[in-house]
Amino acid sequence: MQAQKHYSRAPITEALIDIQVQLPQEVKLDVLAQVYSSIQAEYPRREEILVFQGQMIAGASVGATASQSQIGYRFFSDDQKQIIQVRLDGLTFSRLAPYDCWERFRDEAKRLWSIYQSLTNPVVITRLALRYINRLDIPLPVSDLNNYLRTFPEVSSDLPQGLSGYFMQLQIPQEQLPTILVLNQALVPPPTQNFISILLDLDLFLEQDIPQDEIEFWEVLEKMHEQKNKAFEACITEHTRELIN
Repeated sequence: MQAQKHYSRAPITEALIDIQVQLPQEVKLDVLAQVYSSIQAEYPRREEILVFQGQMIAGASVGATASQSQIGYRFFSDDQKQIIQVRLDGLTFSRLAPYDCWERFRDEAKRLWSIYQSLTNPVVITRLALRYINRLDIPLPVSDLNNYLRTFPEVSSDLPQGLSGYFMQLQIPQEQLPTILVLNQALVPPPTQNFISILLDLDLFLEQDIPQDEIEFWEVLEKMHEQKNKAFEACITEHTRELIN
């Protein structure tokens, strides 16, 4: 397996770091709103994050009720390429294409987490996830997708080999760290009719043995990034590397 490269045409459409926590009971939305005061210059647009709940009522008559509640805020950078969610259950930082590099992405997530953490004082970190959503644009004609992908659904030779669509999900326990890799792969709409596009979504998460110490926490995330890199390289071929170099 090759070492991770910095691809000049990286197929990343979105990268995100998600940190889920348990907050003290006294932390409410007004505390989350204080995060905005600290980052408003870089993230001027603000939206509320709402959740909707419905309930069916059965008996002599059947009815339904619905309600909504606010669980946090979503902040956007000027160019709408960076998004931070601050919620009563955690923080998510996303970077949309074009993606520059891991170091810049990680360092901004660390800065935002530091602000969130200092204001909310989480009791415990319950889940850590690193997700990279890629779109591989492969020029037509394509005789065999196996030329571009090493992880791909195999169709019985007794069936027609043409595909108009597919979705595949694999859940793969990882070595060294007790993480799970959720690999989603599917045909998605291409940018033009001259391509076939494949979604390659790598979602790596950790729900046990999460370090609460700050230094150890970011060391674990660094190892998760290495795992993600290995998974990506394991899924593609040299033909794909030539397309994104």
